[in-house]
Formats: sequence, structure tokens, C-alpha cells
Amino acid sequence: MKKRVLAAFLALGAVIALFSGCGKSSDPAAERKRAGEAVIGIAQDLDTLDPHHATAAGTKEVLFNVFEGLVKPNAEGELVPAVASGFSLSADGLTYSFTLRQGVKFHNGRDVTMEDVVWSIERNRQETDGAALIPALGAISDIAYDDSTLTLTLSEPSLELLAYLTLAILPADYAEQETAPVGTGPYKFVSRTAQDELVLERNEDYWGEKPQLKKVTFKVLETAEGLVLGLQGGALDLVMHMTSTQTSQLPKESFHVEQGSMNLVQALYLNNASAPFDDVRVRQALCYAVDKQGIIDLAFDGYGIPLGTSMFPSFGKYYVSALTDYYPHDVEKAKALLAEAGYPDGFEMTITVPSNYQPHVDTAEVLKEQLREAGIQVTILPVEWGVWLSDVYGARQFESTVTGLTSDNMTARKLLERFGSAVSNNFTNYSNEEYDALLAQALSSTDSASQTAIYQEMERNLTENAANVYIQDMADLVAMRSGLEGLRFYPLYVLDVSTLYWEQ
Repeated sequence: MKKRVLAAFLALGAVIALFSGCGKSSDPAAERKRAGEAVIGIAQDLDTLDPHHATAAGTKEVLFNVFEGLVKPNAEGELVPAVASGFSLSADGLTYSFTLRQGVKFHNGRDVTMEDVVWSIERNRQETDGAALIPALGAISDIAYDDSTLTLTLSEPSLELLAYLTLAILPADYAEQETAPVGTGPYKFVSRTAQDELVLERNEDYWGEKPQLKKVTFKVLETAEGLVLGLQGGALDLVMHMTSTQTSQLPKESFHVEQGSMNLVQALYLNNASAPFDDVRVRQALCYAVDKQGIIDLAFDGYGIPLGTSMFPSFGKYYVSALTDYYPHDVEKAKALLAEAGYPDGFEMTITVPSNYQPHVDTAEVLKEQLREAGIQVTILPVEWGVWLSDVYGARQFESTVTGLTSDNMTARKLLERFGSAVSNNFTNYSNEEYDALLAQALSSTDSASQTAIYQEMERNLTENAANVYIQDMADLVAMRSGLEGLRFYPLYVLDVSTLYWEQ
């Protein structure tokens, strides 16, 4: 209780500090509306401003507004021309051709050239510490171009290459992306204060439809209390990824709440290389011990879609709904498996959780109680987001963690490739020869239906071997100040602020 009181006190202090920059106005929200501006609360700071190096989903969610690729996804999940005005694929599937859109300018005023496009692609094909930044681009065997046309020749057909060409097109001669990023998107960078805010302004030279909001500020408030108080006090206009408990604290006359899906796989992710999680029987026991619907009901008031593997429903043809109930809640079965694995009295484990993300913290609390019924004693270790990124995701120094994994393009590969034993971002250390073989088959497949079937088999592999304890695709509750409209949910983890506007 003392910790919650202290957190609320600190959050209130943060909101008071936020208000200190609002001048003498008694209604800063009304002033922002008149000025065509909005402030959006986010629960974590950006890990980088260079889109090619971004790791965190929350970072990519924000930078979606600043950068564009040759193509980009729309709200229907379709890939549409962006920096390219059009594209085509040869009949044999080995040649992609793109036409550069005329008149596209970078945020620094310079025209986009085909040299910039090629440089951006090549930058993501280079190897870093032995691993390509985007392995999918390895299928490109030759790049040819002139002032207006780009031709990519592949060593073998790739059904998914186009989705990876959403990668940001950056100026080739610019070396300050980390501190003063330059892209082609509908908003351009103004300023950033680490752990505080990122300010964007409308790109008046944008090639497409210009946004209505002139200025958008992303305010970092790493506590649930701070985000709620920011909305209540008038400092924030929009907050995504809220819980029903948080939204219930907002006055209905001042806010409306939109509901979508987060398009992520929330799970208790296990370090498969760390005992006792290197034993499949222990991992399966955890799956039986966890009541995922109970978590959704208790921590999320019933909002959320139970999952049984590393895929979510919006990815349509890849999603295997039958895997959801592969492990029915059965505490006795869990205890029997633990005894068989040599843990008749259970064991102790630690769940490391990013403290800035309340839904994951709440999930860990419910997991602790559920696992206790099977004799498993859980210690919850809350850590700051930066520590989670470096220690858990980067160094793989953890036993288990609650987080959500998602995709920044519409490919099953993006969600499933990370569990290949030789892949650099396989932070769970899952290692399975059959899975690796299936991954190789999927990547070399030239038939869409066959590839889809292989990906579905990979999902079954993850489930049957209990690679992790899959929980849910979390509901996305978005609180918006009355009068702020235009939110569009994507089948990806992005926030498109270019469609937002204030009703007049």
C-alpha cells in the first residue's frame, strides 16, 4: 500500500511539472484545441530515434508517423505505395520493380533520390555482430536503378519481401538520425528530451494528404497513475493501451474510450536455456497451471482474446484458433508433470516485468497467485524499461518475463522467425531442430498456401513444446478527450496520428 501511495504522489508531481509549461491558462486542453495541437501520453521512452535500429514496439509505434518506406501498410493491412508511386513483380517471382514517386521531400527539404532508397536498403542488408539487420533482405541478389526506377533481383522467390520494404527511406548523406531524425512522413521531428517528451510538427511539404493537427507531443509518463492524472488534469489528450480500471476513472462527459486490439502476443516468456525451464515438462506444467481467461477476467475486466501460440487473430490465414485451448486449466495435471520432472514440491521462480507497463505488472500479479496453486513460488521483479531492454531482451539474463511481442509488418515471419535457434533476437533461447527446419522451409517456399501451412505447423510446434505460456492479444482501450476524433486501428502495433483532428 505504501508503494502505491508513493507512486501516486510521484505521478502527481510529474503531472504538476507537466502543467508548469502550460502558462497561465486555466484550460490548457482548450488552448491546444484552438491551436490544432494534441499531447499524447506514452508509458515508455523511445529506445532510439533511428528507425533502422529501433527495437521496442512502443518506439516503432511513434516513429510510424515520421518515416515511410517504398510501401507502407494502411488501416486495412494492405501494402500501398508510399515513397514509391507504384511497383510490380515479374511472373517468375524473381524481380521487383519500383517507380520513385516524384516530388517526395525529406524533412530537411532535400528531394528523395534513388540513391537514398538504395542506401537505405543496403544499410539493412549489412551484417552487425554476425546477424543481418533484416534477414529477409538477404534474398536480394542484385540491385539496379536509374533516376526513377529501382529493380531488385532475387536469388529465389520471396513471398514476403514486399512487406519488409516498409523499412524507412533515409537520406544517404545524413549522420544525425539518432539525435535529429529526418524522414518523409506526415510529421517531422522538432525536439526530444529524454525520459520526458518527443515533439513533432506537421510536414507542410508532405506528398500525401496533410494531417489536420499542426503539432503533436508525446509525453513520457512511466506510471499508470501519471497517465490517468495527466488525462484528468488536462495535460494529456490521448492515451493508448489503458486498462479498464484506468478508463473507469475518467469522467464520461470529458472523455470517450475507443476499443480495438493491440495485435500483440502477451505471454509469460520463458528462458528455455535456464533450469528448470529447459525441461519441456516444466514448461507444459506452467501452461496447465495458468488460467488465461481468469487473467483476462481478473486483470482486464474480461477485455482480451485468449491465445495459445505466437500469433494473433488479425493475421487471418496464419492464425490457428484451435491452439487456444491446447492446455486447459488443470492444476492437478500441472502438479503431476512437475513431479515427473523432479519437482514434486514445486520450485521458486522470478518474473521480471517492465514496471512502466501496468497491464504486464497486473498480469504478473495474477500469475503469481495462479502458479502458487501448483506449488510454484513466484517473486515479481519490477524493472525500468531501459533495464528490461538491456538485461532481459538484450543480454537474456532472466528466468521469465511478462511482455507482448508484435510485428511491424503483415508477415507471419516477423512473429515466428524470432524463435529460430540461430536468430539474434531469440531472447527466450528456444531451440528446437524441427522448428528450425520448418523455418527454413517457410523462408524458401514459393507457394503462398504451402508457406501458410508451414507457419501454422511452426505455431503448433511452439504450443506443443510449451515454448512460452501464451496468454492473450490484449484489448486496446484508448482514452481520448472529448472533441478529439479520427483514431484508426491498424492490424499492426502503430498509432497513426495523421488522421486525428479536433471537432470544431
